[in-house]
Amino acid sequence: MMAQPRFAIGEIVHHLKFDYRGVIIDVDAQYSGSEAWYEQVARSRPPKDAPWYHVLVDGAMHSTYVAERHLEAGDSSQQIEHPALGQFFDRFSSGRYHRRGMN
Repeated sequence: MMAQPRFAIGEIVHHLKFDYRGVIIDVDAQYSGSEAWYEQVARSRPPKDAPWYHVLVDGAMHSTYVAERHLEAGDSSQQIEHPALGQFFDRFSSGRYHRRGMN
């Protein structure tokens, strides 16, 4: 049985190892990247059968793909800055981002 994701699209998170904030733009119930990427990048070998998240990194131009065990709830009192925010979200309220076309 797969674990339920702890975080949802639009939530602000903090990366425990690399100390950055970001906002979740997509959730995979389990790892869906390539074996080569996992071998090269996921050095701590996080579990593949737990949730993974696509995250826009605050103050950067890129996004990351992160295992749930490396994330915690982030400071949601401040918005993040990322040039792609508008592609995914149309507003920020109550400490989270809201997807385009969703209430």
